[in-house]
Amino acid sequence: MSAITLTNHALIGNELALSWGDGQENFISLKKLREHCPCAVCQGEPDALGRVVKPTVHHTERSFKLIRLQQVGGYALQLFWADGHNSGIYTFDLLRQM
Repeated sequence: MSAITLTNHALIGNELALSWGDGQENFISLKKLREHCPCAVCQGEPDALGRVVKPTVHHTERSFKLIRLQQVGGYALQLFWADGHNSGIYTFDLLRQM
């Protein structure tokens, strides 16, 4: 199985458009991206016993405004939101599933 490659991305209105090396395209709403941020602040992280308690995350209007993004190696995108949040690393696998 070959690795997923991102060939292009663009912000179109309130969606992130992604083009993949296999010809598939995805359009993901910014609201969905932010609500599914994979970072530990948003999703929680396991304690010493492996239990994960998901934190309560409060969003504002600025939470859903994407100000920039950058590719992380050949496997992910890091999104930078207008409210200052930027710790989520969205793997290409995760983005394809969304």
